[in-house]
Amino acid sequence: MKNQPLRTTVIGSYPFPGWLELACQQLEKFGEKDRAELIDDAVTIAVRDQLDAGLDVITDGEQTRLDFNLSFYGFIEGIELESAPPRHFGPPAHDQRGQHKVTGELRAPRGLGAVEDFQRLQRLTQSSLAQLASPPVLKASVPGPYTLSGRLVPNRQYPDRYALTEALLPLVRAELEALVQAGCREITVDEPSMSCYAHREDPKNFVRIFNRTVEPVVGECRLSTHLCFGNYKGRAIGPRRYVPMFPAFLEMNVDEIHVEMASREFAELEILRDIAAKKDVAVGIIDVKSYFIETPAEVARRVQLCLTHAPAEKLSFAPDCGLSQTARWAARQKLTNLVAGVRQVKAGMKL
Repeated sequence: MKNQPLRTTVIGSYPFPGWLELACQQLEKFGEKDRAELIDDAVTIAVRDQLDAGLDVITDGEQTRLDFNLSFYGFIEGIELESAPPRHFGPPAHDQRGQHKVTGELRAPRGLGAVEDFQRLQRLTQSSLAQLASPPVLKASVPGPYTLSGRLVPNRQYPDRYALTEALLPLVRAELEALVQAGCREITVDEPSMSCYAHREDPKNFVRIFNRTVEPVVGECRLSTHLCFGNYKGRAIGPRRYVPMFPAFLEMNVDEIHVEMASREFAELEILRDIAAKKDVAVGIIDVKSYFIETPAEVARRVQLCLTHAPAEKLSFAPDCGLSQTARWAARQKLTNLVAGVRQVKAGMKL
Protein backbone atom coordinates (compact mmCIF):
# COMPACT_ATOMS: atom_id res chain seq x y z
CA MET A 1 0.00 0.00 0.00
CA LYS A 2 1.11 3.56 -0.61
CA ASN A 3 1.55 5.81 2.41
CA GLN A 4 -1.10 8.40 1.48
CA PRO A 5 -4.44 8.56 -0.34
CA LEU A 6 -4.85 10.46 -3.60
CA ARG A 7 -1.13 10.81 -4.32
CA THR A 8 0.02 12.92 -7.25
CA THR A 9 2.72 11.33 -9.37
CA VAL A 10 4.29 11.20 -12.83
CA ILE A 11 5.32 8.43 -15.20
CA GLY A 12 8.91 9.50 -15.76
CA SER A 13 9.73 11.79 -18.67
CA TYR A 14 9.58 15.60 -18.76
CA PRO A 15 10.19 18.00 -21.68
CA PHE A 16 13.77 18.95 -22.50
CA PRO A 17 14.56 22.67 -22.18
CA GLY A 18 14.97 24.23 -25.64
CA TRP A 19 18.70 24.73 -25.15
CA LEU A 20 19.15 21.01 -24.38
CA GLU A 21 17.32 20.07 -27.58
CA LEU A 22 19.78 22.28 -29.49
CA ALA A 23 22.78 20.87 -27.63
CA CYS A 24 21.70 17.30 -28.36
CA GLN A 25 21.95 18.03 -32.08
CA GLN A 26 25.67 18.82 -31.73
CA LEU A 27 26.94 16.87 -28.74
CA GLU A 28 30.24 16.22 -30.53
CA LYS A 29 31.14 19.86 -29.87
CA PHE A 30 30.96 19.34 -26.11
CA GLY A 31 33.55 17.80 -23.84
CA GLU A 32 32.81 15.23 -21.17
CA LYS A 33 32.62 17.87 -18.42
CA ASP A 34 30.41 20.07 -20.61
CA ARG A 35 27.96 17.22 -21.13
CA ALA A 36 27.88 16.44 -17.40
CA GLU A 37 27.04 20.09 -16.72
CA LEU A 38 24.29 20.04 -19.36
CA ILE A 39 22.69 17.00 -17.74
CA ASP A 40 22.92 18.39 -14.20
CA ASP A 41 21.35 21.66 -15.29
CA ALA A 42 18.53 19.93 -17.20
CA VAL A 43 17.70 17.60 -14.29
CA THR A 44 17.76 20.54 -11.88
CA ILE A 45 15.19 22.36 -14.04
CA ALA A 46 12.94 19.28 -14.36
CA VAL A 47 13.06 18.75 -10.60
CA ARG A 48 12.34 22.42 -9.90
CA ASP A 49 9.23 22.38 -12.08
CA GLN A 50 7.95 19.24 -10.32
CA LEU A 51 8.69 20.63 -6.86
CA ASP A 52 7.00 23.92 -7.73
CA ALA A 53 3.92 21.97 -8.85
CA GLY A 54 3.87 20.20 -5.46
CA LEU A 55 3.91 16.57 -6.65
CA ASP A 56 4.11 13.75 -4.11
CA VAL A 57 6.37 11.69 -6.40
CA ILE A 58 9.02 13.10 -8.76
CA THR A 59 11.63 11.78 -11.21
CA ASP A 60 14.69 13.20 -12.97
CA GLY A 61 12.48 13.87 -16.00
CA GLU A 62 14.56 11.33 -17.94
CA GLN A 63 16.72 14.21 -19.11
CA THR A 64 19.53 11.85 -20.16
CA ARG A 65 17.29 9.82 -22.46
CA LEU A 66 17.34 11.18 -26.01
CA ASP A 67 15.06 8.27 -26.96
CA PHE A 68 13.15 5.83 -24.76
CA ASN A 69 14.88 2.73 -26.19
CA LEU A 70 18.01 4.10 -27.89
CA SER A 71 19.37 5.60 -24.69
CA PHE A 72 19.45 2.11 -23.21
CA TYR A 73 20.80 0.49 -26.38
CA GLY A 74 23.90 2.64 -25.93
CA PHE A 75 24.72 0.60 -22.82
CA ILE A 76 24.16 -2.78 -24.47
CA GLU A 77 26.90 -4.62 -26.36
CA GLY A 78 25.89 -6.50 -29.50
CA ILE A 79 23.76 -3.77 -31.12
CA GLU A 80 24.63 -1.82 -34.26
CA LEU A 81 22.56 1.37 -34.30
CA GLU A 82 20.99 2.37 -37.61
CA SER A 83 22.46 5.64 -38.82
CA ALA A 84 19.22 7.14 -40.17
CA PRO A 85 15.47 6.52 -39.79
CA PRO A 86 13.70 4.75 -42.69
CA ARG A 87 11.37 7.68 -43.47
CA HIS A 88 12.42 11.33 -43.40
CA PHE A 89 9.38 13.24 -44.69
CA GLY A 90 5.65 13.49 -44.16
CA PRO A 91 3.69 13.49 -40.89
CA PRO A 92 5.87 12.38 -37.96
CA ALA A 93 4.94 8.94 -36.69
CA HIS A 94 6.21 5.61 -35.41
CA ASP A 95 7.42 4.48 -38.87
CA GLN A 96 10.17 7.10 -38.65
CA ARG A 97 11.80 5.12 -35.84
CA GLY A 98 14.64 2.94 -37.08
CA GLN A 99 15.27 -0.76 -36.51
CA HIS A 100 18.69 -1.76 -35.21
CA LYS A 101 20.81 -4.81 -36.00
CA VAL A 102 21.89 -7.33 -33.40
CA THR A 103 25.51 -8.25 -34.11
CA GLY A 104 26.40 -10.43 -31.13
CA GLU A 105 25.48 -11.55 -27.65
CA LEU A 106 23.43 -8.91 -25.83
CA ARG A 107 25.34 -7.88 -22.71
CA ALA A 108 25.36 -4.81 -20.44
CA PRO A 109 28.60 -4.98 -18.41
CA ARG A 110 28.14 -1.36 -17.25
CA GLY A 111 24.47 -1.73 -16.45
CA LEU A 112 21.77 0.25 -18.27
CA GLY A 113 22.47 3.72 -16.84
CA ALA A 114 19.39 3.98 -14.63
CA VAL A 115 21.42 3.69 -11.43
CA GLU A 116 23.66 6.61 -12.37
CA ASP A 117 20.57 8.62 -13.27
CA PHE A 118 18.99 7.90 -9.88
CA GLN A 119 22.18 8.73 -7.99
CA ARG A 120 22.35 12.04 -9.84
CA LEU A 121 18.73 12.73 -8.85
CA GLN A 122 19.58 11.99 -5.22
CA ARG A 123 22.60 14.31 -5.33
CA LEU A 124 20.81 17.20 -7.00
CA THR A 125 17.76 17.07 -4.73
CA GLN A 126 19.46 16.48 -1.38
CA SER A 127 19.53 20.10 -0.20
CA SER A 128 16.08 21.01 -1.59
CA LEU A 129 14.31 18.01 -0.06
CA ALA A 130 15.98 18.53 3.31
CA GLN A 131 14.12 21.84 3.62
CA LEU A 132 10.68 20.31 3.06
CA ALA A 133 8.45 19.02 5.85
CA SER A 134 7.00 16.37 3.51
CA PRO A 135 9.52 15.76 0.74
CA PRO A 136 8.36 13.93 -2.38
CA VAL A 137 9.38 10.36 -3.15
CA LEU A 138 12.13 9.95 -5.76
CA LYS A 139 11.12 7.48 -8.48
CA ALA A 140 13.03 5.75 -11.27
CA SER A 141 11.50 4.43 -14.50
CA VAL A 142 13.01 1.57 -16.51
CA PRO A 143 11.68 -0.05 -19.68
CA GLY A 144 10.84 -3.74 -19.44
CA PRO A 145 12.55 -6.28 -21.73
CA TYR A 146 9.64 -6.76 -24.13
CA THR A 147 9.40 -3.03 -24.82
CA LEU A 148 13.20 -2.79 -24.99
CA SER A 149 13.26 -5.50 -27.66
CA GLY A 150 10.86 -3.65 -29.94
CA ARG A 151 13.33 -1.88 -32.21
CA LEU A 152 15.85 -4.70 -32.57
CA VAL A 153 15.97 -6.86 -35.72
CA PRO A 154 15.91 -10.60 -34.97
CA ASN A 155 18.77 -12.70 -36.35
CA ARG A 156 19.97 -16.30 -36.32
CA GLN A 157 20.99 -16.11 -32.66
CA TYR A 158 17.77 -14.37 -31.59
CA PRO A 159 15.18 -15.47 -34.18
CA ASP A 160 12.15 -13.51 -32.93
CA ARG A 161 11.07 -10.79 -30.54
CA TYR A 162 10.53 -13.22 -27.69
CA ALA A 163 14.10 -14.54 -28.03
CA LEU A 164 15.35 -10.97 -27.88
CA THR A 165 13.15 -10.35 -24.84
CA GLU A 166 14.64 -13.39 -23.09
CA ALA A 167 18.15 -12.07 -23.74
CA LEU A 168 17.28 -8.62 -22.40
CA LEU A 169 15.33 -9.84 -19.36
CA PRO A 170 18.35 -10.55 -17.12
CA LEU A 171 19.86 -7.18 -18.04
CA VAL A 172 16.74 -5.33 -16.89
CA ARG A 173 16.41 -7.52 -13.82
CA ALA A 174 20.01 -6.75 -12.80
CA GLU A 175 19.35 -3.03 -13.26
CA LEU A 176 16.30 -3.20 -10.99
CA GLU A 177 18.34 -4.96 -8.32
CA ALA A 178 21.08 -2.35 -8.60
CA LEU A 179 18.54 0.47 -8.28
CA VAL A 180 17.22 -0.99 -5.04
CA GLN A 181 20.77 -1.39 -3.74
CA ALA A 182 21.35 2.29 -4.58
CA GLY A 183 18.45 3.26 -2.31
CA CYS A 184 15.64 3.63 -4.85
CA ARG A 185 12.35 2.82 -3.13
CA GLU A 186 9.91 3.44 -6.01
CA ILE A 187 10.32 2.04 -9.51
CA THR A 188 8.07 2.00 -12.56
CA VAL A 189 8.78 -0.83 -14.98
CA ASP A 190 7.46 0.55 -18.25
CA GLU A 191 6.03 -2.03 -20.65
CA PRO A 192 3.92 0.02 -23.07
CA SER A 193 4.53 -2.56 -25.81
CA MET A 194 2.67 -5.12 -23.72
CA SER A 195 -0.41 -2.91 -23.51
CA CYS A 196 -0.14 -1.95 -27.18
CA TYR A 197 0.03 -5.55 -28.39
CA ALA A 198 -2.07 -7.43 -25.84
CA HIS A 199 -4.86 -7.55 -28.45
CA ARG A 200 -2.80 -9.87 -30.68
CA GLU A 201 -0.43 -11.66 -28.28
CA ASP A 202 -1.02 -13.89 -25.25
CA PRO A 203 -1.48 -11.52 -22.28
CA LYS A 204 -0.77 -14.33 -19.82
CA ASN A 205 2.64 -14.81 -21.43
CA PHE A 206 3.28 -11.09 -21.02
CA VAL A 207 2.49 -11.45 -17.32
CA ARG A 208 4.94 -14.33 -16.98
CA ILE A 209 7.69 -12.28 -18.65
CA PHE A 210 6.94 -9.28 -16.48
CA ASN A 211 6.89 -11.20 -13.21
CA ARG A 212 10.17 -12.95 -13.96
CA THR A 213 11.72 -9.54 -14.66
CA VAL A 214 10.70 -7.96 -11.35
CA GLU A 215 10.99 -11.07 -9.18
CA PRO A 216 14.20 -10.09 -7.30
CA VAL A 217 12.85 -6.68 -6.21
CA VAL A 218 9.27 -7.56 -5.28
CA GLY A 219 8.79 -6.43 -1.68
CA GLU A 220 12.07 -4.49 -1.78
CA CYS A 221 10.55 -1.32 -3.24
CA ARG A 222 7.24 0.07 -4.40
CA LEU A 223 6.71 -1.32 -7.90
CA SER A 224 4.36 0.00 -10.55
CA THR A 225 3.79 -0.48 -14.25
CA HIS A 226 2.39 1.86 -16.86
CA LEU A 227 -0.17 0.61 -19.38
CA CYS A 228 -0.56 3.03 -22.27
CA PHE A 229 -1.07 2.91 -26.02
CA GLY A 230 2.02 4.74 -27.26
CA ASN A 231 2.89 8.44 -27.29
CA TYR A 232 5.68 8.98 -29.82
CA LYS A 233 4.95 12.35 -31.45
CA GLY A 234 1.72 12.32 -29.46
CA ARG A 235 0.39 9.35 -31.42
CA ALA A 236 -0.90 5.98 -30.24
CA ILE A 237 0.21 2.72 -31.85
CA GLY A 238 -2.21 0.16 -30.43
CA PRO A 239 -5.99 -0.11 -30.17
CA ARG A 240 -6.88 2.03 -27.18
CA ARG A 241 -8.81 -0.57 -25.20
CA TYR A 242 -8.01 -2.24 -21.89
CA VAL A 243 -10.35 -5.19 -22.42
CA PRO A 244 -7.65 -7.40 -24.06
CA MET A 245 -5.33 -6.97 -21.04
CA PHE A 246 -7.68 -7.87 -18.22
CA PRO A 247 -8.11 -9.85 -16.09
CA ALA A 248 -4.69 -11.32 -17.03
CA PHE A 249 -2.72 -8.16 -16.17
CA LEU A 250 -4.12 -8.20 -12.63
CA GLU A 251 -1.58 -10.98 -12.00
CA MET A 252 1.37 -8.64 -12.63
CA ASN A 253 3.42 -8.60 -9.46
CA VAL A 254 3.26 -4.86 -8.79
CA ASP A 255 1.88 -2.58 -6.11
CA GLU A 256 0.29 -0.15 -8.57
CA ILE A 257 -1.01 -0.21 -12.15
CA HIS A 258 -1.22 3.05 -14.08
CA VAL A 259 -3.94 3.42 -16.72
CA GLU A 260 -4.40 6.07 -19.43
CA MET A 261 -7.84 7.68 -19.12
CA ALA A 262 -7.85 11.39 -19.97
CA SER A 263 -7.08 11.09 -23.70
CA ARG A 264 -9.70 8.37 -23.96
CA GLU A 265 -12.51 10.46 -22.43
CA PHE A 266 -12.47 8.10 -19.40
CA ALA A 267 -13.67 5.11 -21.40
CA GLU A 268 -13.56 1.83 -19.45
CA LEU A 269 -13.27 3.72 -16.16
CA GLU A 270 -15.00 0.80 -14.48
CA ILE A 271 -11.68 -1.08 -14.75
CA LEU A 272 -10.56 0.93 -11.72
CA ARG A 273 -12.85 -1.17 -9.56
CA ASP A 274 -11.23 -4.42 -10.74
CA ILE A 275 -7.69 -3.12 -10.29
CA ALA A 276 -8.39 -1.57 -6.88
CA ALA A 277 -9.73 -4.90 -5.62
CA LYS A 278 -6.19 -6.32 -5.90
CA LYS A 279 -3.76 -3.36 -6.18
CA ASP A 280 -3.40 0.39 -6.04
CA VAL A 281 -4.28 2.22 -9.24
CA ALA A 282 -2.80 5.39 -10.71
CA VAL A 283 -5.19 7.14 -13.06
CA GLY A 284 -4.08 9.30 -15.95
CA ILE A 285 -6.36 12.33 -15.65
CA ILE A 286 -4.15 14.81 -17.55
CA ASP A 287 -4.08 14.51 -21.34
CA VAL A 288 -0.46 14.80 -22.54
CA LYS A 289 -1.60 14.64 -26.18
CA SER A 290 -3.76 17.77 -25.88
CA TYR A 291 -2.95 21.43 -25.38
CA PHE A 292 -6.19 21.96 -23.54
CA ILE A 293 -4.95 22.92 -20.08
CA GLU A 294 -7.12 21.20 -17.49
CA THR A 295 -8.20 23.64 -14.77
CA PRO A 296 -8.01 22.69 -11.08
CA ALA A 297 -11.81 22.53 -11.07
CA GLU A 298 -11.82 20.11 -14.01
CA VAL A 299 -9.15 18.00 -12.33
CA ALA A 300 -11.23 17.89 -9.15
CA ARG A 301 -14.27 16.76 -11.15
CA ARG A 302 -12.22 13.94 -12.70
CA VAL A 303 -10.92 12.86 -9.30
CA GLN A 304 -14.46 12.71 -7.95
CA LEU A 305 -15.47 10.60 -10.94
CA CYS A 306 -12.67 8.12 -10.17
CA LEU A 307 -13.75 8.00 -6.53
CA THR A 308 -17.08 6.51 -7.61
CA HIS A 309 -15.12 3.41 -8.73
CA ALA A 310 -12.30 3.09 -6.16
CA PRO A 311 -11.57 4.28 -2.61
CA ALA A 312 -9.20 7.18 -1.94
CA GLU A 313 -6.59 5.00 -0.26
CA LYS A 314 -6.18 2.99 -3.49
CA LEU A 315 -5.93 5.94 -5.88
CA SER A 316 -3.09 8.05 -7.26
CA PHE A 317 -3.34 10.61 -10.06
CA ALA A 318 -0.95 11.42 -12.88
CA PRO A 319 -0.73 12.48 -16.51
CA ASP A 320 -1.72 9.78 -19.02
CA CYS A 321 1.87 9.18 -20.06
CA GLY A 322 5.31 10.76 -19.86
CA LEU A 323 5.52 14.44 -20.73
CA SER A 324 8.50 14.32 -23.11
CA GLN A 325 6.28 14.98 -26.15
CA THR A 326 4.56 18.00 -24.53
CA ALA A 327 5.86 21.57 -24.61
CA ARG A 328 7.39 22.56 -21.28
CA TRP A 329 5.10 25.55 -20.69
CA ALA A 330 2.06 23.27 -21.05
CA ALA A 331 3.57 20.43 -19.01
CA ARG A 332 4.39 22.78 -16.16
CA GLN A 333 0.87 24.22 -16.02
CA LYS A 334 -0.77 20.82 -16.36
CA LEU A 335 1.22 19.47 -13.38
CA THR A 336 0.46 22.56 -11.30
CA ASN A 337 -3.27 22.23 -11.98
CA LEU A 338 -3.17 18.47 -11.37
CA VAL A 339 -1.86 19.02 -7.85
CA ALA A 340 -4.23 21.94 -7.18
CA GLY A 341 -7.28 19.96 -8.27
CA VAL A 342 -6.37 16.90 -6.21
CA ARG A 343 -5.76 19.10 -3.17
CA GLN A 344 -9.23 20.60 -3.57
CA VAL A 345 -10.75 17.14 -3.31
CA LYS A 346 -8.53 16.15 -0.38
CA ALA A 347 -9.48 19.32 1.48
CA GLY A 348 -13.16 18.54 0.98
CA MET A 349 -12.61 15.00 2.26
CA LYS A 350 -10.38 16.29 5.10
CA LEU A 351 -7.56 13.94 4.09
